[in-house]
Amino acid sequence: MDNEPLSIEIQNLSYRYEHEYVLEDINLRIEKGSFLGIVGPNGSGKSTLLKLILGLLKKQKGEIKLFGEEINRFKEWEKIGYVSQKANSFNTGFPATVYEVVRSGLTKKIGLFHKMKQEDQEKVLASIESVGMLPFLKRNIGELSGGQQQRVFIARALVSDPQLLILDEPTVGVDAGNVRSFYEMLGELNKSIGITLVLVTHDIGTITNKVTHVACLNKHLYFHGNIREFEELNQSGMSSFYGYDLQLLTHEHDHLHHHVPGSGGNVK
Repeated sequence: MDNEPLSIEIQNLSYRYEHEYVLEDINLRIEKGSFLGIVGPNGSGKSTLLKLILGLLKKQKGEIKLFGEEINRFKEWEKIGYVSQKANSFNTGFPATVYEVVRSGLTKKIGLFHKMKQEDQEKVLASIESVGMLPFLKRNIGELSGGQQQRVFIARALVSDPQLLILDEPTVGVDAGNVRSFYEMLGELNKSIGITLVLVTHDIGTITNKVTHVACLNKHLYFHGNIREFEELNQSGMSSFYGYDLQLLTHEHDHLHHHVPGSGGNVK
């Protein structure tokens, strides 16, 4: 039996801005090597939860443990990679190649002006290859599409060998035609290197055959379970969680299509 600590363990976590709670009594256990999709309507507390896990917000009530260590004592932040919604607001005039952007992920390890060792150069190339961007190695990042830029930022996060990668709606700014291949790439990373992935997304239908677990958040944690349990949720259960009448459009063998309030329409 595996006695390793969980990647993330959250107990009785609540958080409020002024007098209004955005998270109430959250209990969540994320196992190593799992791929968790966190879904919920706009304003449901998803980004606040990520900021608490990343230590960007100080917890007010409850407990957060990272790799078995209470967050206030946790020091090994290099174990955690983070990719935000950068593709939606990235400065396309930024003068750096794909290689240079990914290399910058090693700055803390090797120093800003130190020459990279051969093994570090190989690690940069391997990270770029793992997200399918090796053919764009010398391309200026400002010349890439939103989806390609996000792949590069993921490679930058991976180059320091994190054990946990957190992504906050990474397909914002990515055209619909590339969203599915983007999630396929994440699924392959999860399977091939065993990295734990935590993904906030509106794309419920697109992720159901990629993630291993789903958490439904709307101030409270309404559901957390594996993908089979999630697919067995009936329409009324989903509607009560979202607080809207949720329309289940189709149920196919490999994925679901839902209409998600606050996501701008049918997610496919």
